[in-house]
Amino acid sequence: MPLIVRTFAFFLVLPFVASLAAAQARAVLPPVPTPTDVKPGGINCEDCPYPYPSNYFGIRVYSQDVRISYMDVAPRGAPNGRSVLLLHGNNFGGFYFKAIIDGLTAEGFRVVVPDQIGYGRSSKPVAPYNFNTQARNTWLLLQHLKIERAMVVGHSMGGMLAARLATQYPKAIERVVIYNPIGLTDGRYDRPMAEIDGSYEQSLKADYQSIRASLSRYVAHDPKAWNQEFETYTRIRYSWTLGAEWPRLAMVQSLISQMLYQDPVVYDWAHIQVPTLAFGGADDMLLGTAAAFQQRMDVLAKTVPNGNGRVLLLPGLGHVPHLEAPETVLPPLVAFLKEGLAARP
Repeated sequence: MPLIVRTFAFFLVLPFVASLAAAQARAVLPPVPTPTDVKPGGINCEDCPYPYPSNYFGIRVYSQDVRISYMDVAPRGAPNGRSVLLLHGNNFGGFYFKAIIDGLTAEGFRVVVPDQIGYGRSSKPVAPYNFNTQARNTWLLLQHLKIERAMVVGHSMGGMLAARLATQYPKAIERVVIYNPIGLTDGRYDRPMAEIDGSYEQSLKADYQSIRASLSRYVAHDPKAWNQEFETYTRIRYSWTLGAEWPRLAMVQSLISQMLYQDPVVYDWAHIQVPTLAFGGADDMLLGTAAAFQQRMDVLAKTVPNGNGRVLLLPGLGHVPHLEAPETVLPPLVAFLKEGLAARP
């Protein structure tokens, strides 16, 4: 059932990589020894546990030839003729969506899961990053796959991108789920943007302890929710810092953190033209308190015009609910998407 608490909320953009001291100060898990069996990993996620094969689509970005990696998973149940686009968060690639992919394909949906440029198995150009470019890249992928209209589920940063995609390419989007998003307020007036060289130097210092501490914020509501999947993704990110290409990825991550600061999407919500669900774990603590998150999700839903917005928050779950309790997340998510099956032939 919906859980809404109205309180004042503020938004603080937290770059993934902070100094070790700052990360440890935020930690919600007891310390553990740094593992000694993690080998250097390639920054293109060659060893990441993707649940389905990756495909590649070539485009040009800032005069650079790059490629978008994506999974294109056919329905397992009777096809219902609809496609769902899953958009990942800032600290992940498409690899963490297996539970949602399987839940949607079982209901007859085709599911497309891109890695945005700068993430996962996609290219990592050193170039400016912004949501308009990410939205265009995603739309180009839909065109490449001959998908005229899609339903979109965007998690965390992907929720920001889902809003931008729905406003920039409204004819391509028929339903939107903004799922435990970041970017719920415009925080640019609270502090200046971090200088890129300083951010890059901080990124280079990332280690297992700071990475684990940063990811632990996702279970701040309940440290017992930390499970092997979270630990696996910590090890993956740590493996990147051990490889020769880490300085390049550290720069890319620093550039992306500027995108999150300077390209807020809160002004997009009022221009979304399709049914939109503000969805996810009610106890997300990334805004500082669960009450702050709930209040901003309520604002999001009410800002979508023409009565097209609604909110559904699941008590007891945090920022990445499908890694905590997919059996709780999937039924309401599927139900909202299946409402759209009768909307057009």
